[in-house]
Amino acid sequence: MKLTKMSHACVRLEKDGRTLVVDPGGFSEEDAAHGADALLVTHEHPDHFDEGRLRAALDANPAAALWTLGSVADRLAAAFPGRVHRVGHGDTFTAAGFDVEVHGELHAVIHPDLPRITNVGFALDDGRVFHPGDALTVPGRPVGTLLVPVQAPWSKISEVIDYVREVHPARVYDVHDALLTDLARPIYDTHLGNLGGADHARLTPGASADV
Repeated sequence: MKLTKMSHACVRLEKDGRTLVVDPGGFSEEDAAHGADALLVTHEHPDHFDEGRLRAALDANPAAALWTLGSVADRLAAAFPGRVHRVGHGDTFTAAGFDVEVHGELHAVIHPDLPRITNVGFALDDGRVFHPGDALTVPGRPVGTLLVPVQAPWSKISEVIDYVREVHPARVYDVHDALLTDLARPIYDTHLGNLGGADHARLTPGASADV
């Protein structure tokens, strides 16, 4: 499986000539979802969900489909009948040849005064890759590559480190990093590398790794 990091929370995964894209939001490249055979969206926040990008990808490939939670599916289901699938915690399905498990229910707490929205994470091919969206969801299964939301308004580095320790993946790649400046990145890299207990690496947008 080839993993390509796009900007912020978006990743592209390729296997057997097919492409699955997770969270092509407004902070990712305009063509982040281009050529997708399947699309997964973790929640409705605009840095993860860009309706225009999804519509363009679904229009370009009539065989492509989207799997997501209800709040996103409701925006697109009428325009793409039979191709937009609502999923929630505990669901399993196959998308573009990838076996997918859905984990989690709620977005992390940003502030107690703000209502929490729904958020789901996606484990691919028996946990080879896990993308939690905007939550520190522990999937309760072995994980090969954890895509860790390294910086967000709702998190601090100690929580991210403890999350990596609890999931205990073989390796970690950063996502959710568009707001993290180049000046701060070495600090995050050092702490996650020294304290997380897993092989930690960072891919620049457009870079790829085999996972």
